[in-house]
Amino acid sequence: MDFVGLLWTVVGAALILLMLADVFQTLLYPHGSGPVGRAIMRGFWLLSRELRGRGPFIAAPLAMAAVIAAWAALAAVGWALLYLPHLPDGFVYGGGVPQRGDFAEALYISLVTLSTVGFGEIVPAHALLRLVAALQAVTGFGLLTATVTWILQTYPALNRRRALAHQLNLFREAAGHGGLASLEPRHAAGLLESMAGNVAAVSIDLLAFHETYYFREVEQRGSLPATVAYAQQLASQAQGSGNPELQFAGRMLHAALEGLADVLRGRFGHSGTTSSDVFDSYELHHRHRRPGHR
Repeated sequence: MDFVGLLWTVVGAALILLMLADVFQTLLYPHGSGPVGRAIMRGFWLLSRELRGRGPFIAAPLAMAAVIAAWAALAAVGWALLYLPHLPDGFVYGGGVPQRGDFAEALYISLVTLSTVGFGEIVPAHALLRLVAALQAVTGFGLLTATVTWILQTYPALNRRRALAHQLNLFREAAGHGGLASLEPRHAAGLLESMAGNVAAVSIDLLAFHETYYFREVEQRGSLPATVAYAQQLASQAQGSGNPELQFAGRMLHAALEGLADVLRGRFGHSGTTSSDVFDSYELHHRHRRPGHR
């Protein structure tokens, strides 16, 4: 193998390792996100802030599709560069198949192998190349199943966030202007403890599935950025009450909200010295305003 062939091999291996590292950090490593996926998601997010209409609401699903496409492209091009120095002598061609040694031919072999289609008209001749092709086929199958799993895990996390927003809105409508004072203290304490658990679950979802942050809600009723400030009000009311159970539930909800603010501050760059400042920034970035907020 000459210097150019060695160079293509090194570059191809680097692209494959980048793809594998990004998939591992995004899908398998808890509280992680790969550099490629993170850059694409944030890029689409920044672009969506300049759009109007339904553009901001479809940006995150499109970004996830772009991340999957980027993984597939890195894998296809990376393995194509591994095959390129060995074309055409390192492969056996079927009858009537023209022998070519350009990148297009290498990319075709890579795509057929990655998709596990395996037409069989061009097959590796050397044992090492056959092993490389087999590894690519296994990786392609793994990439397919991993991306499907990623999608299936993302939407339950989104539903938990929407459910929390709906819970807060229902509580506000049922309690009215009286707030916690209109409820029996023990009952109110149980509801606040349930909310605290739901807030903690959303915080964990944002750490484990960072891409869910970039999804905007079409309806304000299901938007956590638009309703999380009300949870702060409930926590403050509960802590200021004279009932020990309600005070404890208020402290639990307050601690859960502080944890959520820390996640938004540390992982998504929201500024603010207090959790209220962080939530105001969170609301502003998602373009949802609280009822009565001007």
